[in-house]
Amino acid sequence: MDKRLGNQIFRELEIHVPNPRSELIAKNDYTFCVAVLLSAQVTDKSVNKATLPLFQFADSPVAMVKLGVDKLKEYIKSIGLYNSKATNIIALSEILISQFDSKIPNNRNDLEKLPGIGRKSANVILNTLFGESVIAVDTHVLRVSKRLGFTKSNNRLQVESDLLKLIPKQFHKNASNLLVLHGRYTCTAKSPLCSACPLHNLCFTNNRTMI
Repeated sequence: MDKRLGNQIFRELEIHVPNPRSELIAKNDYTFCVAVLLSAQVTDKSVNKATLPLFQFADSPVAMVKLGVDKLKEYIKSIGLYNSKATNIIALSEILISQFDSKIPNNRNDLEKLPGIGRKSANVILNTLFGESVIAVDTHVLRVSKRLGFTKSNNRLQVESDLLKLIPKQFHKNASNLLVLHGRYTCTAKSPLCSACPLHNLCFTNNRTMI
């Protein structure tokens, strides 16, 4: 893999995925942060289904703390790991109120100190809310990156590093969402739509067993 091929791949992806944005539905920065926390190990669709009624009543840190952990659990009980996620959301909200004037911090150090926010989630928030050219590596990004030949690693930090090196800088801002959406709808884990894929002739695993 070299940057010329990376450039070609991402030019094709931009044509194939013309609106590379997160599919999480949010009312503001705070609710987006909560949605990102909830999305760990579950689908965006399931998060959106739960948060649609939740955010009507709790769309700020103060409102979420007022709602309380027990009532919050009722809204998100359809989501995996909802008990720990509810606890983290309330704790995160309390920290935002006490330390950040109820605003989402715009740097990785502060974000990763928030309960339930790891590196991947911090990258999603930095990219979506603050326009930073960082790459969040989720299961879709990991799978597609290996299939396209950007990396051989299963270590997400290494994958992130490989992608930043091999993807031309002009694509960094949209890279995560391009790879996520391509992985979600075309380069799926099972039965990928190779015959309809715009990257078919560029794919490292073309005519090979899928990773």
